[in-house]
Amino acid sequence: MPKSFNQQVIEEFRANGGKVGGPFEGGDLLLLTTTGAKSGERHTVPLAYVREGGLLLIVASAAGAPSHPAWYHNLLAHPAVRVEIGTETYEAIAVPAEGARRERLFRQVVRVAPGYADYQARTTRTLPVVVLERPEHGAAGPREVDNLADKLIEVHTWLRSQLRYIRAEADAHLAARAAHQGSGAPPVPGLGLQIRQHCLVFCETLTFHHTGEDAHVFPALAHHHPHLREALDRLRDEHRTVARIKDELLALLADIGTADPHHFRAELVRMSKELTAHLDYEEESLLPVLAEIPFPPGPPAPPPEPVLSPASVPTPDPVSAPAPDPESAPADSAGSTAVRR
Repeated sequence: MPKSFNQQVIEEFRANGGKVGGPFEGGDLLLLTTTGAKSGERHTVPLAYVREGGLLLIVASAAGAPSHPAWYHNLLAHPAVRVEIGTETYEAIAVPAEGARRERLFRQVVRVAPGYADYQARTTRTLPVVVLERPEHGAAGPREVDNLADKLIEVHTWLRSQLRYIRAEADAHLAARAAHQGSGAPPVPGLGLQIRQHCLVFCETLTFHHTGEDAHVFPALAHHHPHLREALDRLRDEHRTVARIKDELLALLADIGTADPHHFRAELVRMSKELTAHLDYEEESLLPVLAEIPFPPGPPAPPPEPVLSPASVPTPDPVSAPAPDPESAPADSAGSTAVRR
């Protein structure tokens, strides 16, 4: 079966450090991998990008087609994406820009790549401008991960940062509503999709993290460290509670446009405290043990060599053992028959 055009570009990109020929030669190109909105399968597409300050932007133009491309629907459902630029690969959060911010960023895109203005003119839909946000690691940068404790801290640090982001953006949204004066509905501050995307990534990551713990990490710890079983049982119970809070958080944020601000803030603070308390307890219970487990795990140890007793080692029969054949000696042995010049 012949390869698709996209697949040829992807293979050329990866084989040449992010450089390709043909219609993309000399252009700014990245590979975006999304998770299928319906299938859950991973899909990679080559896309042009534009930089604006510290932002990395892509446009869901589909060359001006009447419908959004599939990759855009995918990132709306699953905002966690993988980005490949040159020889660098990293995880990112895909956040479509809204309102005045989208208009400003699209003007910048058109200034750099005028063809997008032609694409917009071909269709009645507004071409989405998507910001690919790199995860924040704090002032110290990403931690070096040598063991499972480091990995747990890495995941928990990211989850906490997303909770802070959600609360900050929700506060900004509510502040904009409160500042509105005059008749008519208050203007949308353009944060709805930002909050939604970060909340979805937080919830998906939390679910994946807990599923992995329940299915793999906790059973192994209980087997090798029986004294932790009570704590692990409590953590499993907490995972069910956290799943409920996660669903409540999604429902709360879905109603942010009309929710009572005081009730909204109180509920968001309550949920954040409960989620943070769970992360704190998990670290307190597991970090000392996880620090002894390397990450990533190394290859399995080879099976030990069988130990043979002297009585079980066969000895050659002195009568039947053949004498060495000089013609068959290795070329680099003392009895070599190779011609020397």
